[in-house]
Amino acid sequence: MRRSGHADIFSTLREAAIESVSAAGLKRLARLTEGRNPTRKADLVEKIARHLAGDGLEATWGKLDAVQQAAVAEVVHSDGTRFDERRFHAKYGTSPAWGSLDEYAQDADPTALRFFFYGVGIMPADLKARLEAFVPPPAPVTIETLDEVPAEQDRSSDPSRAARRKASVPIVVHESERVAQRELLSVLRLVDAGSVSVGPKTRRPSARALEAVLSVLEGGDFYADETGTRRRRDEAAGPIRAFAWPLLLQAGRLVGTTTSRLQLTKAGRAALSAPPADTIRSLWRRWLGTTLLDELSRVDCVKGQSGKGKRGLTAVKPRRQAIAETLMAVPVGRWFDLDAFRCHIIATGAAYRVARNPWKLYLEDPHYGSFGYAGREQLLDERYLLCFFLEYATTLGLLDVALVPPAGARETPYDVWGADELPYLSRYDGLLYARVTALGAWCLGASSSYAPAPLETRGVLRILPNFEVAVLADVPSAADRLALETYAVGVSERVWRLEADRLRVALEAGRSMGEIREFLVARSATPLPDTVLRLLDDVESRATCIRDVAAARLLECRDHALASLVAHDSRTRPHCYLAGERHLAVPVGSEAAFRRALRRLGYVLT
Repeated sequence: MRRSGHADIFSTLREAAIESVSAAGLKRLARLTEGRNPTRKADLVEKIARHLAGDGLEATWGKLDAVQQAAVAEVVHSDGTRFDERRFHAKYGTSPAWGSLDEYAQDADPTALRFFFYGVGIMPADLKARLEAFVPPPAPVTIETLDEVPAEQDRSSDPSRAARRKASVPIVVHESERVAQRELLSVLRLVDAGSVSVGPKTRRPSARALEAVLSVLEGGDFYADETGTRRRRDEAAGPIRAFAWPLLLQAGRLVGTTTSRLQLTKAGRAALSAPPADTIRSLWRRWLGTTLLDELSRVDCVKGQSGKGKRGLTAVKPRRQAIAETLMAVPVGRWFDLDAFRCHIIATGAAYRVARNPWKLYLEDPHYGSFGYAGREQLLDERYLLCFFLEYATTLGLLDVALVPPAGARETPYDVWGADELPYLSRYDGLLYARVTALGAWCLGASSSYAPAPLETRGVLRILPNFEVAVLADVPSAADRLALETYAVGVSERVWRLEADRLRVALEAGRSMGEIREFLVARSATPLPDTVLRLLDDVESRATCIRDVAAARLLECRDHALASLVAHDSRTRPHCYLAGERHLAVPVGSEAAFRRALRRLGYVLT
């Protein structure tokens, strides 16, 4: 019985030609050979086989252009026999010229590449074995990287974007490696203070929680809140890092909840005194496997993600793993374009799909706005990548990023129903470039150890013995200004003063004295004065005298004798501490054990 022309494997050239090409198609292909063409299909197959016999195969391959030869090489040196058009285009940025075997396609004669592939791009096994002898391996898959990102995004070549925005927009760089480690401790302390609540079912932070987290983020979120301005409200990107931190802490099991308010777990309390980099590495690994949130749900305009549409989505873990594994191969400290990275994933064969059935996902209208139409599904995959990178990988400090405002940053997909009414498809559209940090390489497994990147040395400050810090540059950089506002009190536009109380507040917020010293030394045009060194030493010494061990409940006893009895009895002593004349402190984690011991002592806690 004749097999379908869409077979995945052909053992021989003759089998492939007979079973997958019509007689008319073989006639068109045979015209590329010498001599008159026979009329019978079997004779046409034999003529093509003779043309490729012996040295004819190498001679035919030699007549292909560079792109066609690359197409042959990709299959010859792969594990299969099928040509992957999507993967090839992602790697080379173009597709090979095929021509057509259709007898009615008069203007598209087949090219010699058709001798090597049959059916749906299948190379016969016998041809592949012969080609292995002389076809060189294809070029390895690489991604182009940059030393520095451009200063601005040029939109003049895209009228649709230029109409919405200026012809060029400044690109802002956000360095996250050190910031993430400090923000982690700040958010943990915020949770410990009972200031972060989440939805009981969604586990997403409430509006008040977002405001609280935003207040401890260094320099605010990636984009300022545009509420109250004359711009359209839907152009405001909204919270990104402020949204991510509560989700990351929940996924990492550093926080838990019995109601809607988050509380530190035992692991979360230990993280307050553990190296932040170690905690971030654990959070990253937990996030790769969590089902707490599908990043696609953060692309608000995509409808149909719940109900029946949810069953058409792929599992989140394989998507994240595909991106993370591809990211491991990117050089550390080198900028890469996000569009190029998306192509790189496809070219390496690690491509992921957000939806098994994209027809259920849509913009505005379930029919006309469906993502099931050809070419639209990639919009979902691209926005998923942007969210995963900006909201989670960057929040954890694995990536530095270069951003512009999302409105007008990417070409509007006008062929999608309803897209022309949106300022952007996702709040992450402004992410243009990223680079893997040293922390990121360690978390990804590309590096076996982690050492923080050294702070760049620039003599832009003059630090005086009276603790004043003067900026020598006309305008301090945004990073320097942010650091000075954290460590010192502003005196004037270009002068700050180091004060012990402000330094102590910085230490409470997660900064280390080593980091503060490093900043001052790296930025000072002269050695630090002795008075400043003594101030730093004194603040550091006092900062280590008292440390946060655990939260506790304060209990009041009837009199001092009872408090002393409970505090020193062998059954209750391991679970409480005497606090004053009539009070006991019971660590939160020991409360259940304390109650049991107290009952054995003959008392009960009410």
